[in-house]
Amino acid sequence: MTSDASGAPRAPAADVGTELAARRTGMSFQRTRLSADRTLMSVIRTAISLIGFGFTIAQFFHQLRTSELVGPGGHPARNFGTAFIGLGIALLVMGILYHLAFMRELRRRRNEMTGEGLIHGQSGFPPSMVLITALLLLLIGIAAFASIAFRAGPFG
Repeated sequence: MTSDASGAPRAPAADVGTELAARRTGMSFQRTRLSADRTLMSVIRTAISLIGFGFTIAQFFHQLRTSELVGPGGHPARNFGTAFIGLGIALLVMGILYHLAFMRELRRRRNEMTGEGLIHGQSGFPPSMVLITALLLLLIGIAAFASIAFRAGPFG
Protein backbone atom coordinates (compact mmCIF):
# COMPACT_ATOMS: atom_id res chain seq x y z
CA MET A 1 0.00 0.00 0.00
CA THR A 2 1.32 3.48 -0.80
CA SER A 3 0.88 6.71 1.13
CA ASP A 4 -0.10 10.18 0.06
CA ALA A 5 1.71 13.48 0.84
CA SER A 6 0.34 13.53 4.40
CA GLY A 7 1.59 10.02 5.07
CA ALA A 8 -1.91 8.48 5.24
CA PRO A 9 -2.21 5.07 3.61
CA ARG A 10 -3.80 5.05 0.19
CA ALA A 11 -5.44 2.09 -1.57
CA PRO A 12 -3.99 1.00 -4.88
CA ALA A 13 -5.60 2.56 -7.95
CA ALA A 14 -7.17 -0.75 -9.01
CA ASP A 15 -9.03 -1.04 -5.68
CA VAL A 16 -10.31 2.53 -5.97
CA GLY A 17 -11.54 1.88 -9.50
CA THR A 18 -13.29 -1.30 -8.40
CA GLU A 19 -14.91 0.50 -5.46
CA LEU A 20 -16.11 3.33 -7.69
CA ALA A 21 -17.56 0.85 -10.20
CA ALA A 22 -19.39 -1.00 -7.41
CA ARG A 23 -20.85 2.27 -6.13
CA ARG A 24 -21.94 3.38 -9.61
CA THR A 25 -23.60 0.02 -10.18
CA GLY A 26 -25.36 0.26 -6.81
CA MET A 27 -26.63 3.73 -7.68
CA SER A 28 -27.83 2.47 -11.05
CA PHE A 29 -30.22 0.14 -9.22
CA GLN A 30 -31.70 3.18 -7.44
CA ARG A 31 -32.05 5.03 -10.77
CA THR A 32 -33.73 2.00 -12.32
CA ARG A 33 -36.16 1.79 -9.38
CA LEU A 34 -37.04 5.46 -9.79
CA SER A 35 -37.51 4.90 -13.51
CA ALA A 36 -39.99 2.10 -12.76
CA ASP A 37 -41.85 4.49 -10.45
CA ARG A 38 -42.02 7.09 -13.24
CA THR A 39 -43.40 4.45 -15.61
CA LEU A 40 -46.11 3.57 -13.08
CA MET A 41 -46.90 7.29 -12.70
CA SER A 42 -47.54 7.53 -16.44
CA VAL A 43 -49.90 4.54 -16.19
CA ILE A 44 -51.65 6.28 -13.27
CA ARG A 45 -52.09 9.48 -15.30
CA THR A 46 -53.65 7.57 -18.18
CA ALA A 47 -55.89 5.54 -15.85
CA ILE A 48 -57.07 8.71 -14.05
CA SER A 49 -57.96 10.24 -17.40
CA LEU A 50 -59.94 7.19 -18.49
CA ILE A 51 -61.72 6.74 -15.16
CA GLY A 52 -62.51 10.46 -14.85
CA PHE A 53 -63.69 10.78 -18.43
CA GLY A 54 -65.88 7.68 -18.16
CA PHE A 55 -67.38 8.81 -14.86
CA THR A 56 -68.08 12.28 -16.27
CA ILE A 57 -69.82 10.92 -19.36
CA ALA A 58 -72.00 8.58 -17.33
CA GLN A 59 -72.96 11.20 -14.74
CA PHE A 60 -73.57 13.93 -17.32
CA PHE A 61 -76.06 11.87 -19.29
CA HIS A 62 -77.62 10.50 -16.10
CA GLN A 63 -78.29 14.09 -14.98
CA LEU A 64 -79.73 14.96 -18.39
CA ARG A 65 -82.10 11.98 -18.15
CA THR A 66 -83.03 12.87 -14.56
CA SER A 67 -83.86 16.45 -15.51
CA GLU A 68 -85.87 15.13 -18.50
CA LEU A 69 -83.82 17.08 -21.04
CA VAL A 70 -83.13 13.80 -22.80
CA GLY A 71 -85.84 11.26 -23.44
CA PRO A 72 -85.78 7.85 -21.84
CA GLY A 73 -84.26 5.01 -23.73
CA GLY A 74 -81.31 2.70 -23.60
CA HIS A 75 -78.26 3.47 -21.60
CA PRO A 76 -75.57 3.81 -24.27
CA ALA A 77 -73.93 6.77 -22.54
CA ARG A 78 -73.80 4.92 -19.22
CA ASN A 79 -72.41 1.85 -20.96
CA PHE A 80 -69.82 3.97 -22.78
CA GLY A 81 -68.78 5.67 -19.54
CA THR A 82 -68.64 2.35 -17.71
CA ALA A 83 -66.45 0.93 -20.48
CA PHE A 84 -63.99 3.81 -20.05
CA ILE A 85 -63.90 3.28 -16.29
CA GLY A 86 -63.36 -0.46 -16.81
CA LEU A 87 -60.56 0.25 -19.29
CA GLY A 88 -58.89 2.59 -16.78
CA ILE A 89 -59.15 -0.04 -14.04
CA ALA A 90 -57.74 -2.75 -16.32
CA LEU A 91 -54.85 -0.52 -17.35
CA LEU A 92 -54.12 0.27 -13.72
CA VAL A 93 -54.19 -3.41 -12.71
CA MET A 94 -51.80 -4.29 -15.55
CA GLY A 95 -49.49 -1.41 -14.59
CA ILE A 96 -49.44 -2.47 -10.93
CA LEU A 97 -48.74 -6.11 -11.82
CA TYR A 98 -45.96 -5.11 -14.23
CA HIS A 99 -44.43 -2.80 -11.59
CA LEU A 100 -44.50 -5.53 -8.94
CA ALA A 101 -42.91 -8.10 -11.27
CA PHE A 102 -40.24 -5.63 -12.39
CA MET A 103 -39.38 -4.64 -8.82
CA ARG A 104 -39.22 -8.29 -7.71
CA GLU A 105 -36.72 -9.05 -10.51
CA LEU A 106 -34.71 -5.89 -9.76
CA ARG A 107 -34.46 -6.84 -6.09
CA ARG A 108 -33.45 -10.39 -7.03
CA ARG A 109 -30.65 -9.18 -9.28
CA ARG A 110 -29.49 -6.66 -6.70
CA ASN A 111 -29.39 -9.31 -3.97
CA GLU A 112 -27.53 -11.66 -6.30
CA MET A 113 -24.89 -9.03 -7.10
CA THR A 114 -24.61 -8.07 -3.43
CA GLY A 115 -24.09 -11.73 -2.52
CA GLU A 116 -21.30 -11.99 -5.09
CA GLY A 117 -19.65 -8.89 -3.62
CA LEU A 118 -20.01 -6.91 -6.83
CA ILE A 119 -22.02 -4.12 -5.21
CA HIS A 120 -22.72 -2.90 -1.71
CA GLY A 121 -26.27 -3.60 -0.49
CA GLN A 122 -26.37 -0.79 2.04
CA SER A 123 -29.24 1.30 0.68
CA GLY A 124 -32.63 -0.34 0.80
CA PHE A 125 -35.60 -0.01 -1.47
CA PRO A 126 -38.19 1.96 0.54
CA PRO A 127 -41.88 1.34 -0.07
CA SER A 128 -42.98 2.96 -3.31
CA MET A 129 -45.36 5.85 -2.67
CA VAL A 130 -46.32 5.64 -6.34
CA LEU A 131 -47.42 2.03 -5.88
CA ILE A 132 -49.44 2.96 -2.80
CA THR A 133 -51.10 5.77 -4.78
CA ALA A 134 -51.87 3.37 -7.63
CA LEU A 135 -53.52 0.92 -5.22
CA LEU A 136 -55.64 3.70 -3.69
CA LEU A 137 -56.66 4.89 -7.15
CA LEU A 138 -57.60 1.33 -8.02
CA LEU A 139 -59.99 1.23 -5.05
CA ILE A 140 -61.53 4.56 -6.10
CA GLY A 141 -61.88 3.32 -9.68
CA ILE A 142 -63.62 0.14 -8.55
CA ALA A 143 -65.99 2.19 -6.38
CA ALA A 144 -66.77 4.48 -9.35
CA PHE A 145 -67.36 1.47 -11.59
CA ALA A 146 -69.73 -0.11 -9.04
CA SER A 147 -71.57 3.19 -8.61
CA ILE A 148 -72.22 3.58 -12.32
CA ALA A 149 -72.84 -0.06 -13.18
CA PHE A 150 -75.01 -0.99 -10.20
CA ARG A 151 -76.32 2.42 -9.12
CA ALA A 152 -74.93 1.84 -5.65
CA GLY A 153 -71.97 3.08 -3.69
CA PRO A 154 -70.49 6.42 -2.82
CA PHE A 155 -70.67 7.96 -6.31
CA GLY A 156 -74.17 6.85 -7.35
